[in-house]
Amino acid sequence: MCIAVFLWQAHPLYPFLLLHNRDEYYSRPTQPLAWWPDDKILGGRDRQAGGTWLASTRNGRVALITNFRERKELSNPKSRGELPIRFLESSMSAREFAEQILKEADQYNGFNLILVDICNRTMLYVTNRAKGDNPSVSEITPGIHVLTNASLDAAWPKGERLRHNFKELVDQYGESEYPIKEMVEKLMTNTIKDEESLLPGIHPPQREYPLSSIFVEVDFPWGRYGTRSSSALLVKSNGEVCFYEKYLDDVDVQWKEKTVTYQINGT
Repeated sequence: MCIAVFLWQAHPLYPFLLLHNRDEYYSRPTQPLAWWPDDKILGGRDRQAGGTWLASTRNGRVALITNFRERKELSNPKSRGELPIRFLESSMSAREFAEQILKEADQYNGFNLILVDICNRTMLYVTNRAKGDNPSVSEITPGIHVLTNASLDAAWPKGERLRHNFKELVDQYGESEYPIKEMVEKLMTNTIKDEESLLPGIHPPQREYPLSSIFVEVDFPWGRYGTRSSSALLVKSNGEVCFYEKYLDDVDVQWKEKTVTYQINGT
């Protein structure tokens, strides 16, 4: 389970600004933020299935995926984490790629996929759990959006808390530069949980309650689970990208951080 809030094409300095928490079992091996061996993709990586939850490229592409919370799952699905990689490696437009994914969407468990092409000012939302479980693709409008484990901008309380707090910071800093680390610390470490009556009710309350905060930390009977990384990705109008990640290291189980900056090609 993950959560993200982002600002798209609604700020003079930042055409795209994203904050993101990745929630996962502590036992799942993970590679932190880094350029991958071919030096084309920047992001963290799931070392178990090989996919990613958030990554970017030098040619101005960004991809983000979250699971869709549901009761039933496929017995032998494809890995959802491969979808962002396929987009980042593809030469197709975001729309062409999205249309292709719609044709095979039934091979994956529920997902929300965000495709961003900074240079072409395009952002798309792709899901295989739209109304009636029909796959769909839609263009994301300028402004603030929140993605949890339901549809884009679904009114889950944790998402609304994040949206409200994020908007307060946007209003506070206005057109000035944003302090990336401070934003992550202030917004993405929130541990407030929902009352039982406000939970989605997809799973039993004892499972959903500890997942109802923005920052998650819980010991389930089947394993320790929680927020493994908090990230911020800022794209400036001059094409400069700053990708920051605060992550829980696999080896010594300590929080560490890393920042990578680069210039989008051709800007």
